[in-house]
Amino acid sequence: MGARIRGPGSTLITGVASIASARAGDLVFAADEKRLQEARRCQASAIVTGEFAEGSSDERAYVIANHPKLAFARMASLLSPIETREGIAESAQVDLSAKIGDHVLIAPGVVIEAEDSVGDGSSVGPNSVLEAGVMIGRECQIGPNVSIHSGTVLRDRVIVQAGCVLGSTGFGYVRDEKGRHHLFPQIGGLLIEDAVEIGANCTIDRGSLEQTVIRRGAKLDNLVHVGHNVEIGEDAVIAAQTGISGSSRIGTGAMIGGQVGIGEHAEIEEGTILGGQSGVLNGKVLRGKGVVLWGTPARPLKDYLKELATLSRLSRKGTK
Repeated sequence: MGARIRGPGSTLITGVASIASARAGDLVFAADEKRLQEARRCQASAIVTGEFAEGSSDERAYVIANHPKLAFARMASLLSPIETREGIAESAQVDLSAKIGDHVLIAPGVVIEAEDSVGDGSSVGPNSVLEAGVMIGRECQIGPNVSIHSGTVLRDRVIVQAGCVLGSTGFGYVRDEKGRHHLFPQIGGLLIEDAVEIGANCTIDRGSLEQTVIRRGAKLDNLVHVGHNVEIGEDAVIAAQTGISGSSRIGTGAMIGGQVGIGEHAEIEEGTILGGQSGVLNGKVLRGKGVVLWGTPARPLKDYLKELATLSRLSRKGTK
């Protein structure tokens, strides 16, 4: 972890906990001096903390790290229980042409159709459905009641929580002279790269004629909708209830707040930060690595706050 230990390095750690709930054997973290003082009063056997704790001395162990929260997260992953169950439930329906890897868990009620593949060490939760031609890589975790449509590819270590729908038909229509809508072909695929995490009840459409792509390490919160032909960059983070319209691009490392609405063919460039409930117009390009944008239409936070202050002054004048 790149950390060092002060105090008894032989301390046995059996789990992680919050400071308030810690017991003997637990590991907690303190990101600043105030939290460190609280941690010293709890029962935890070890504290992950920063350089500011260098002079600390008592009977417990101190794990000194440059980034205590990150170190704690990595340690917690090592202490988390690992799914050891494997096998195919009797009530699961697995087509004879499907390729099932080693140490795979197929839970009750699962349907796996023709030419599907599930990689080594992966699990598919109860009542999930994989349509024909779905490919799931190694060490993936598919939650219960997930629907994965044909043409969807999941690479390795992908996590999909309960109730998600992956590779569904996109919302793309052409209007005729009578005002009636006709579905434009939705025959593309969906590619989800390594280490992507998708929260509960997300919906991700397949591409229209090409692919929808979720790049390596992207994280989607619950209730996110991704339209057809969208590309989400590596390590992008998208909070709950965000909707991304078709053919938009989210850059590497972008951060999208909750309830953000992004119009079609928009582009959020690398590292841009969109505050909650922001709106992005169709075809708009937003750029600025590390720049916070807010409001509808989204603009730099300082401009947005100036406008709010001006409106507040005007409203006060209007009431006099």
